[in-house]
Amino acid sequence: MPCLNPAEDPAEDLVSARRHRAIAAAIRHLVDHWQDQPGLDELAAVAGMSPFHFQRLFTQWAGISPKRFLQFLTLDNAKRLLAANQSVLDVALDVGLSGPSRLHDLFVACEAMTPGEYKALGGGLTIRWGLHPTPFGPSLVAATERGVCWLSFAEEEDGRDALAEMAAAWPAARLVEDADATRPVAARAFRWNGSAKDGSTGGEPLRLLMKGTNFQIKVWEALLRIPSGAVVSYEDVARAIGQPTAMRAVGAAVGRNPVCVLIPCHRVIQKSGIIHNYRYGIPRKRALLAWEQGHAMPEDEAAA
Repeated sequence: MPCLNPAEDPAEDLVSARRHRAIAAAIRHLVDHWQDQPGLDELAAVAGMSPFHFQRLFTQWAGISPKRFLQFLTLDNAKRLLAANQSVLDVALDVGLSGPSRLHDLFVACEAMTPGEYKALGGGLTIRWGLHPTPFGPSLVAATERGVCWLSFAEEEDGRDALAEMAAAWPAARLVEDADATRPVAARAFRWNGSAKDGSTGGEPLRLLMKGTNFQIKVWEALLRIPSGAVVSYEDVARAIGQPTAMRAVGAAVGRNPVCVLIPCHRVIQKSGIIHNYRYGIPRKRALLAWEQGHAMPEDEAAA
């Protein structure tokens, strides 16, 4: 198996990777101990930094301050958010892609594989992939000439677990390690380099190449209509695809989403407000939601 992500500048890459690991460790600590309300000094110690350096770096990479991030981790906040967005999918379906709500669809365009291509398991496709550090842990991104076909989190620092999972999903494809090709996708997915709040950068929409059953693709397309900073229930998604009694099947399709973050399966929670059943762990799901809510809510509202 090839070495992951050779760096153009090894020293700079090593510093960046260490910073991401430090921020990811602090985020995990925040999620695990939010009820204890950990302070800046405690979080900085977890990250192995001075409080000043940690505050600046956390805000730079996570997009919001540690204190603000903490505000969005409670069950009460999840319930409030769910109640405030009860009809978000209905609104999304009504306004379409040209509406003013800056729906996720506005910067992601989708193409589904044909039945023949689905059966071919990626035969004839070249998939370029790379492992990229993020504030939520290392992320594997893979893309074809037709669009992004994979985005997942890796539990192992070298990303071999994520690479093996992606390769199993596309067994007949030609895999080429090319972090330079996938870095712009990671940057847009995690809003680096001054990306806009809705995740766009003012360029062409990111294209996704989706491989799934007709039912799965319907569910994933519904997820794309959930605005950043909002959440919906599994029942909402089932109703949006015209199958209101198919909550269990919807949950299964959500769990098999191959392009996380860009297809925002983390924005689906239980009707009670409980956050559970995320492919990459409940703590990471909480962290992603808190991060998005911090970006979506004006500073004065977040402080209220």
